[in-house]
Amino acid sequence: MSKTFDAFLEKQMESPIFKAEYDALEPEYAIIHAMIDARKKSGLTQKELSERTGINQGDISRIERGSANPSLNTLKKLAEGMNMTLQLVFSPAESTQHAVIRKS
Repeated sequence: MSKTFDAFLEKQMESPIFKAEYDALEPEYAIIHAMIDARKKSGLTQKELSERTGINQGDISRIERGSANPSLNTLKKLAEGMNMTLQLVFSPAESTQHAVIRKS
C-alpha cells in the first residue's frame, strides 16, 4: 500500500465508528487473503482453479474481490482444488485470526 493510503487509514482509524466498521470486516478479508495466498502458493491461476473445481472463474474472481459470499461447500471445493484442506478456527474475540486455509 502507498504511504498516502496508510496515512489516510491511520487517520480514519482514530474514529471509533470507522474502526468498529473496519474491524467488523476483518473476518471476511482474512478469508479472502487466505484463499488468494493459498491459490498463489499452489501455483494456480483463477482459470486453472476453475477448471479443477468446476467453479466458474468469474465466481472465483468475485470471491477474491470480496463481492461474493461463498458457501462452506464452495470453500471446501476450492481448497480441494488447491490440494489443501479447509480449516475454520473459532478464537476468542481479541484474536485477529478467524479463518485459515492450511495446506495438509
